[in-house]
Amino acid sequence: MANLESLPPADFYDYESLLSGPERAKLAQLREFLAAEVLPHAVHWWNDAEFPAHILPKLAALELSAPDRGRFSHLFSGLVVAEMTRADTSLATFFLVHHDLFVQALHDFGTAEQKARVLPDALALRSTGAFALTEPEHGSDVAGGMVTTARRVEDDGGVHWVVNGAKRWIGNGTFCDHMLLWARDADTRQVRGFILDATLPGVTRTKIEHKIALRTVQNAHIELDNVRIAERDRFAGIGSFGDTNKLLLGSRISVAWQAVGQQLAAFDVARAYALERLQFGRPLARFQLIQGQLVKMLGNATASLGMMVRIAGLQDRGGEADATMGQVALAKAHTTAAMRETVALGRSILGGNGIVTDFAMAKIFADAEAILTYEGSHEINTLIAGRAITGVSAIV
Repeated sequence: MANLESLPPADFYDYESLLSGPERAKLAQLREFLAAEVLPHAVHWWNDAEFPAHILPKLAALELSAPDRGRFSHLFSGLVVAEMTRADTSLATFFLVHHDLFVQALHDFGTAEQKARVLPDALALRSTGAFALTEPEHGSDVAGGMVTTARRVEDDGGVHWVVNGAKRWIGNGTFCDHMLLWARDADTRQVRGFILDATLPGVTRTKIEHKIALRTVQNAHIELDNVRIAERDRFAGIGSFGDTNKLLLGSRISVAWQAVGQQLAAFDVARAYALERLQFGRPLARFQLIQGQLVKMLGNATASLGMMVRIAGLQDRGGEADATMGQVALAKAHTTAAMRETVALGRSILGGNGIVTDFAMAKIFADAEAILTYEGSHEINTLIAGRAITGVSAIV
């Protein structure tokens, strides 16, 4: 029986060869870090619902933040997300929330003063950020249904905003230093963005318990009771929810890349198990049905990877040829549907061992459910793509 080192990689069509030499070297550096610092411990963190804050300085040292990745191709950026997810979906989710949402928002919408004050520590992960958009009663419809309000007040202390409301499912929310907080202007009804110091009076953060996915991610329920935010912490570049489309488009692309990484992780574990596990006196890999399942898993992962490589190509071209929201929604819907089938096949290959985290597959299987849902549920992304190809909206 062949050993794993002699077998083809999960990137069966060698999409990685499309990267430049420096990009391949940087990706190899990331893999070394993940193999040494993350993979041996990820299941333990997940079981204990414990976030590994101690590795953040080492993660920052890789210089893979959203702005730093700007010197590389979009394909490289996508493969970074896929590789992180392949090692641990929770760590990849932390990375996306902090860098691709909070840090990127500072770059896109922050004033020079805000960038100088907040960005250096955020880039170095000496401080952490969150993205506070979703509300207890509003997820997919939060753009129009947002009930958290911000009222502009001017008094002897100058101009500030008084915020009331609640946010839910906020990744990094229990420990972050700052949040990009979204609230509706009580006077104009436009959606505005703020840099919220998470330690301000009136901010209550409660960890969401009993999750079956992304247990390492510290999701929080946030209560905002007459929280006073200084005018200098309002994102001047955000005048409405529509201003954030580019930011949310990029985040949705990243989550589709997570669906790729999740499938690669499932294939890695399932193939290794099939080669090692003996039943009826021979390895599982010698059974036709098992080979069929592995091939289906690899086919799903490869097709998803191919779709995302094309999305990255559109991003690199930019301008009018840049990826559209409809194209991105189709990619997110399709790759996550394929992912759900792939992780289910992997769990099946492991039999009873597929439902305990000792063998990693149970964690991969469970975490896939979160990827299916966040950054637009599978159903919402399907309808966005449907609107793009018919010109008719079935959402409202």
